[in-house]
Amino acid sequence: MAAKKTIKLKQIGSPIRRDEKQRKILIGLGLNKMHKVVERQDTPEVRGAIAKLPHMVAIVD
Repeated sequence: MAAKKTIKLKQIGSPIRRDEKQRKILIGLGLNKMHKVVERQDTPEVRGAIAKLPHMVAIVD
């Protein structure tokens, strides 16, 4: 079985003064503190969540 492809995400923006939807997307990605890095599977759902928060989430190599 092939290994699942993953991506690393880093929170670069604060959820303070942001819409509730954006805060929930961050929590759904597993991010809740500045500069936290998490590893997630590279799926269309995760890519869509990243696309909604380009000002708060960065993909790390």
